[in-house]
Amino acid sequence: MRTERSWVKSSYSDAEGAECVEVSTDIGTVDVRDSKLRGSGPQLSLSLPAWEAFLQRISIP
Repeated sequence: MRTERSWVKSSYSDAEGAECVEVSTDIGTVDVRDSKLRGSGPQLSLSLPAWEAFLQRISIP
């Protein structure tokens, strides 16, 4: 069984660490976190339909 999750950094994040958002879909939900706070910061966990509605609302295809 896999213990580590796969996180993908947003293409809108830059190399200097500004606006770093990461997303993981490993466990059937969409989890979002600030990559600068990885293990110590909060995560937002959304259902797939809620994530899709969010993306439509902010106009990202």
